[in-house]
Amino acid sequence: MAAHGETVRCQSHTVQAPERDKRNILTPLPLCDGSGATVSLWLRPIRQSAMNKLKDVLQLRVRYSETDQMGTFYNSRALEWFECGRTELMRNRLRMSYAALEAKGVFLPLVEAHLEFQGGARYDDLLRITSTAELQGRARLRFDVEIAHGETGRPVVHGYTIHAFTDNQGKPTRPPEWFVTLLGKVA
Repeated sequence: MAAHGETVRCQSHTVQAPERDKRNILTPLPLCDGSGATVSLWLRPIRQSAMNKLKDVLQLRVRYSETDQMGTFYNSRALEWFECGRTELMRNRLRMSYAALEAKGVFLPLVEAHLEFQGGARYDDLLRITSTAELQGRARLRFDVEIAHGETGRPVVHGYTIHAFTDNQGKPTRPPEWFVTLLGKVA
């Protein structure tokens, strides 16, 4: 993670890393949507540890484009939020992005997803995404995710995704020893 006030390169543009305000609270950092444009989704990672599992908590606000005619978030957005949780967990806890993992020849395609919708979230609601990860079986990584309202704790959706370890040809493989060792060090 960038030092406070440091310039961060995001695809085709540069953004400023968070600064601390008068109360010593970090200001949020805009994320890149992959196309090089800064999106209005704001995340504030809060790192925590859990026994035998990696755990990371982040916050995001529901964007207007994520809502439907009924005024609540559209159900498929939950899987996108799960991805935000996975991505930030790997970046914050393992200090490795998905891109760096793939550059080492390790891929994690989704093989199973389960979601239980528990409540709604509307435009501009602050959500808290809690993600945990653990190895499952010989060649899978499971991410459990809970999404709740950031201010009230009221549940929105929870579930899990399971990802297989594969090589760059999509052939199933066991996790490399360096990954297992890294996971053991930070869990």
